[in-house]
Amino acid sequence: MGGCVSISVPCDQTLSQVGRCLSQKASYIRNLQENVGTLQTATQELKDLRDDLLTRNPTLLSNVETIESQVNELLLASGTAEVSRSFRSRFEYGKKVFKKIKEVNNLKSRADFKVMAERVPRSKVEERLIYPVVGMTAMTEKVFSSLMEDEVGTLGNDFDVVIWVVVSKDQKIESVQEIILRRLGLCSEEWKHIKEEEKASEIKKMLKGKRYMLLLDDIWSKVEIQRIGFPSPTRMNRCKVVFTTRSKEVCSEMRVDVEMEVKCLASDEAWELFRMRVGDLTLESHPDIPEAARIIAEKCYGLPLALNVIGETMSSRKTIQEWSHAQDVLTSFAADFSCMQDKILPILKFSYDNLKDEMFRKCLQYCAFFLEDYEIEKEELVEYWICEGIIDGNKDRDKAKNHGYEIIGTLVRACLLMEYEHTEFLKMHDMVREMALWITADLGKKKESFIVKTGSGLSHVPVVQDWSVVQKMSLMGNEIEKINACPYGTKKLETLFLQNNKLVSISERFFQWMTELKVLDLSSNESLTQLPADIAKLVALQYLNLSSTGIEVLPFGIKYLTKLIHLNLEFTHKLKSVVGISNLLSLQVLMLFESNIPLNNGLVEEELKSLEHLKLLTLTLKDAFVMERLLSIHSLGNFTRHLSLDKCIPNAVRISLVAAGSSAAPSGHEDRPLQHMKSPNPMYFRSLTRVDIVNCEGLRDLTWLMYAPSLTNLHVEMSFQTEEIISREKVMKIDGEKFTTPFLKLESLSLVFLYAVKSIYWSPLPFPALKYLKIRRCPELRKLPLDSASAKGCDLVLDAYKECLRDVEWEDEATKNRFCPT
Repeated sequence: MGGCVSISVPCDQTLSQVGRCLSQKASYIRNLQENVGTLQTATQELKDLRDDLLTRNPTLLSNVETIESQVNELLLASGTAEVSRSFRSRFEYGKKVFKKIKEVNNLKSRADFKVMAERVPRSKVEERLIYPVVGMTAMTEKVFSSLMEDEVGTLGNDFDVVIWVVVSKDQKIESVQEIILRRLGLCSEEWKHIKEEEKASEIKKMLKGKRYMLLLDDIWSKVEIQRIGFPSPTRMNRCKVVFTTRSKEVCSEMRVDVEMEVKCLASDEAWELFRMRVGDLTLESHPDIPEAARIIAEKCYGLPLALNVIGETMSSRKTIQEWSHAQDVLTSFAADFSCMQDKILPILKFSYDNLKDEMFRKCLQYCAFFLEDYEIEKEELVEYWICEGIIDGNKDRDKAKNHGYEIIGTLVRACLLMEYEHTEFLKMHDMVREMALWITADLGKKKESFIVKTGSGLSHVPVVQDWSVVQKMSLMGNEIEKINACPYGTKKLETLFLQNNKLVSISERFFQWMTELKVLDLSSNESLTQLPADIAKLVALQYLNLSSTGIEVLPFGIKYLTKLIHLNLEFTHKLKSVVGISNLLSLQVLMLFESNIPLNNGLVEEELKSLEHLKLLTLTLKDAFVMERLLSIHSLGNFTRHLSLDKCIPNAVRISLVAAGSSAAPSGHEDRPLQHMKSPNPMYFRSLTRVDIVNCEGLRDLTWLMYAPSLTNLHVEMSFQTEEIISREKVMKIDGEKFTTPFLKLESLSLVFLYAVKSIYWSPLPFPALKYLKIRRCPELRKLPLDSASAKGCDLVLDAYKECLRDVEWEDEATKNRFCPT
């Protein structure tokens, strides 16, 4: 009995496993035809990657050729009498097909990984926007000097890679690993589903033999770099680790070689920073202001954040009375506080109180409901504010959005929010976030009214003593799988954040009393397949986000959400129907991009057409006839923001730009292609910003994009009949149209696996906003619409193989030197 091992498994788990096994085996026969098609498609995609492996990985290439031969034999056997004559033979054949699909997909992912890992060489250091920092020169020089010493491992040499990561208070090891993997060029979505140990192994493999510098910003507890995947820094490997923290205990736990304390600014340095923020024009507006300003600067205790925020707040105050008032208020905060946090919170509160009006303060508070260091998308934030009722969006949505962006600008200029790298995202300094939460809870006196427990590793909804006082609750970024709570008396609750959890189910009575709930975010819960019926009780709901969930059908009760103005169903790959949304008569935003719903003419007519107040629509279409019908409804065409064409049926792409009822469409010619029709409105796709076209057969060109002046992102892939993006000949045939230059707002253009494409545009384009141009597997594309003046000031990244660039016919030598330097 020496080799016997006993494993105890609960009965229900055993039955579940048996059930899954039987279900899978049944699918060998039930889904045989579908599986054969899947195998053919996966094998073709693998063959498309084959050429990329010719010089990069001969072993993997050999495996591709072997499995291709095996698949061919398997497919040839599909129609034989031996396979079809008995249940047993079909079962065995189906089993082989299923197994081969897994092998092909596994090899395809390895091939894709190899190509991705080797295509784009990563720079040693990523450039970052650096602002001048007052009073830090000496500290910077000291840190640099220490880094150059080989004896110092944790905090000179040439590094192979430098990686900078903001760790934050509640950040998990897996999310840190994902940031590092992206930095190393492994940006596949699949990494999100791989275990921590596997990620660590891959990071370790990528860094083997390399000298690295790891910069960990804002750590709150010990970080085990070996657990992340980094080898320990030693004198032998000359690697370095540098981190920042507010805790001396963390320094001890990390066993640092050199510890440097960043002290508050000295008096002269503090005054210089404050003076820069206030500005000489304000300081000189009254003879007594400079003295008051120096006193206020002293009240900031040399804390750079306080000096920045208060300085920006006072920069528009040009009367001595305003400065005297500020001096009095800040003097009242001058008690002997016990720690720096107690000092800075009241100081920041002064700036909060001096925001223009209550609306600005509410908007700032809202940002504190997100995870610490969370990248908040500006547009998403404004949508929250409108649906929450902080900004009035009832009369004119465009004006409401403009108002939202004005508020964001004010908060950024006041240093209470920070624009993060790309200007469409924001971040909130963690101390500003603490201040906002402190004020939201009435200076800590009413913590039970605003429950914010983000990224805390919670496995369940926290116990609340009195739900009747709760107004806001944010539990985003936790580990909650099941909600069994049935909270009584939640009539004051207006905002509920549950995104980025691991939700599987929600209690049938969870929403029963939430009659005042306005915002519900359940996004990024991939295992959540259904909503409880009592969602019908959310009669005040205005914002519902179900994106990236496993939702299969919308609950029957959704038709009662008549105040809903924002419904996000993007990336719901299991969604089968949106029946019932025609009852949502207040709906202004409907997002269906990368949703799996079978859009058809009936759905367009019965559901979408009835949404009279719709202002923003995102879509994925798999039928060009439906697209033509959809866009003939003028309002839907005008308000389409994102559009994806995915595997449109062969030879059927005839995108008409004729609005319903327009006299521009002669009777009996509804199916005439775009290029032979006169559009009633050359700005027809005025809202369209993103277009993805994948595997659309019969699509010869995309000349209709001339009607999309706001387009910022265009991705075209595996459309093998596409010969031109914009056709000169067809543009000239459009009667009476005077087109402006296309792609004036385009930021990203990606053309991949387009074997027939020969032209993007017939002459050089200015591309004033283009930052990224990707050309892959387009062997016939010899001429790019670029000259030496294209994309001026954009730092355009041209992502293409060197051998492909050698074959490009450049406009002139200056253009070649700019985009393809030797």
